Amino acid sequence: MKLVLASSSPRRIEILKNEGYDFLIEPAEIDESFSNELDVYTNVLNTSYKKAFEIKKNHLNDVILGCDTTVCLNNICYGKPKDELDAYKMLKSFSGKAHEVISGVCILHQSEMINFYVKTLVYFKELSDEMIYDYIKTKECFGKAGAYAIQGIGKSLVLKYEGELANVIGLPIKEIKPLLDKYEF
Repeated sequence: MKLVLASSSPRRIEILKNEGYDFLIEPAEIDESFSNELDVYTNVLNTSYKKAFEIKKNHLNDVILGCDTTVCLNNICYGKPKDELDAYKMLKSFSGKAHEVISGVCILHQSEMINFYVKTLVYFKELSDEMIYDYIKTKECFGKAGAYAIQGIGKSLVLKYEGELANVIGLPIKEIKPLLDKYEF
């Protein structure tokens, strides 16, 4: 039996490796768009399930881990910025406010399914335009939901957070680890 991560996210890979897991990496090729008829929590649960289910087809006896993370403020979800203007708008909207980082997790093994979400609140400092533009110039904002990396230079934008830091990075390992540790890989 093997552990299979249904993602190619460098952050998720690093978190799992840091916990000592030996695993396969097989990103799921699925439609990750959210349904407007469902709340964000149901959407991340559904997407994490779809990722895991897609990979399970080729790994019937293995443990599959799917995850989907999004950033939300006032019921608006923020993906990865398309360009500098998009990154600026996201970061400006977070300035002086708290936003949610929500990860849906799905673990599939044979007929067993565990599907849950984890929420972390992230409070941003009041950001001047200069702070935002300086951060965007680092290019760290690209490829990151919400246009920042809390584990990198982006931590300078954050006042505090409530919940699990690893969730903000992309994989809520504190909640996942006890569930994975019951398997023998």
